[in-house]
Amino acid sequence: MIPHESLQEAATVIRQGGIVAFPTETYYGLAVDPFNEAALARLYEVKQRPEHKPILTLISRRDQLLQLVESVPACLLPLMDLWPAPLTLVFPARRGLSSLLTAGTNTIGVRISPHPLAQQFVGLCRQPLTATSANLSGSPPATTAAEVADQFADSLDCIIDGGTTSGGAGSTLVGCQGRRLVLLRRGVLGPEDLPCTF
Repeated sequence: MIPHESLQEAATVIRQGGIVAFPTETYYGLAVDPFNEAALARLYEVKQRPEHKPILTLISRRDQLLQLVESVPACLLPLMDLWPAPLTLVFPARRGLSSLLTAGTNTIGVRISPHPLAQQFVGLCRQPLTATSANLSGSPPATTAAEVADQFADSLDCIIDGGTTSGGAGSTLVGCQGRRLVLLRRGVLGPEDLPCTF
């Protein structure tokens, strides 16, 4: 596990194709470079994740969306104004993204995390990162660095110890069908917390 002052070291691990566990506003997540096919394949293997499940991503600035999305539906714009928040928005995926990232859905889930350490880490990497929960598929998501280490042993390249995360519900997941918003997963935020109707 690495201390906070070594976030730059963790960013180097990402650039080298490695896997880093880090705290988010809900659970610990697993970060790899979403544009590195080999890193994505290793992430699926380490997590034992079924390949039909897409991988969510984090950005540190809204302009990084251009690296991931084909377009920004107008109905999602008011929700983007809530970022940073435990709110993952599902956009049309940019052509050329790995099918390991999108699981063949042609969509990509993105959010800006309100967790200060996650914000700092993604910012240091200067690009989007994956943020799938840090757990073996079927196991509870980790809320501490120790729980991450217990589940993955030496399978990860780096663990950023940010203390205990809030746990509970994950991020809320919202997408759109045509011009209509769809609540794909209720999480920390409920419909009553969002400036829209479903």
